[in-house]
Amino acid sequence: MEDYHQHRDDDRSEFQRDYDRLIFSSPFRRLQNKTQVFPLPGSVFVHNRLTHSLEVACVGRSLGDTVAKKLGLKGVKSTYLDEIGSIVSAACLAHDMGNPPFGHSGEKAIATYFSEGKGARLESEMTTEQWKDITCFEGNANTFRLLTHQFKGRRKGGFVLTYSTLASVVKYPYAAIYSDPKKQKFGFFDDEKQDFEKIAAELGIIQNPSFPDRFVRHPLVYLVEAADDICYQIMDLEDAHKLKILSTDETKNLLLNYFSEDKKQRRLETMEMVTDVNEQIAYLRSSVIGLLIEQCATAFVEHENEILNGTFQSALIKELPQTTANAYKKCSETAVKKIYRSQEVLDVELAGYKIIMTLLEHFVEAVLFPEKAYSKQLLMRFPDQFETENPTTYGKIMAVLDYISGMTDVYALDLYRKITGINLPGV
Repeated sequence: MEDYHQHRDDDRSEFQRDYDRLIFSSPFRRLQNKTQVFPLPGSVFVHNRLTHSLEVACVGRSLGDTVAKKLGLKGVKSTYLDEIGSIVSAACLAHDMGNPPFGHSGEKAIATYFSEGKGARLESEMTTEQWKDITCFEGNANTFRLLTHQFKGRRKGGFVLTYSTLASVVKYPYAAIYSDPKKQKFGFFDDEKQDFEKIAAELGIIQNPSFPDRFVRHPLVYLVEAADDICYQIMDLEDAHKLKILSTDETKNLLLNYFSEDKKQRRLETMEMVTDVNEQIAYLRSSVIGLLIEQCATAFVEHENEILNGTFQSALIKELPQTTANAYKKCSETAVKKIYRSQEVLDVELAGYKIIMTLLEHFVEAVLFPEKAYSKQLLMRFPDQFETENPTTYGKIMAVLDYISGMTDVYALDLYRKITGINLPGV
């Protein structure tokens, strides 16, 4: 942010500093105890939000570097061309930091509490824009808030990241009120609207020609999105195989489908060099990721002009050659049918839903009626950085959401047990 431009004595670029600042932050560390898809590990280690974010950052850096190289070969010249990989990898690190506990079920629980639950009575106390924020609560918008909001006692500018990194995180560059009614995705809350508008003005991000109330995406958002698409789709297959949700043969076939017959044969021959099944799957997974990086980077360069002028309306993962596109579609269909609807995943979602709804019920009541005896006790649980004494109802609710969305799954479960009397300390 502009208030912190200063002479520094190290040789890092501003974008490398963004990466370092994120990876050493407490909110990033807390991702290790937030669900990605499957329950947090027992005897088999599967991905959590932390490992997912690190892998997305790795793929994002490769995507950015590959795009920079391809653009250079096209004759594109820019002072920051070699920094694309650093910017994309930093944005990838941050992309899930605003997600609440228990994955997407946490988002749904927050939205439902206000749209259908006890929180519905608060609608008259907020503007239309504010009400839309909380009834469509969105982890993407919460990430932008976490990175930019000045929490009480903290410095202005939040994480003080560069505008390029911040803009690359915002996948949906518009307010909740302008979101698609079906998807209800958006990029920033009403509180942070002016922050994004300032970034857009500085970077020259234009308004969408087809939707004047929306901005177009920063070009590097497409690479961050592609890195996420690549990782969650492919890594979920590997996790499902380790948990025996998918058989070895089924997993191998899903990954081999990405390759032409001759390339498929070469990979089968390479796999014969090892007998460890998990190593075989890991080899195929790495081969597929390498292929997707190259093809998504190619798609970015081919659609460069459309991306820059804001007319590109697709995702890079949807612009793949036919063989790859068919394989990706098959993986997606299998994931929906066998992974995302598996009993293990549904059990976490159901439990998470109940936990989040209960915490909201208690803490919303506490911030709205702080004079009550029980409220005073609950409010002592709030860290000082959250503005529970905000003069507006919206501000109080956002303080609650800041607190709950920052919790790990384990912390949320522990707090739920304590405030419902299921567990007592030391008993």
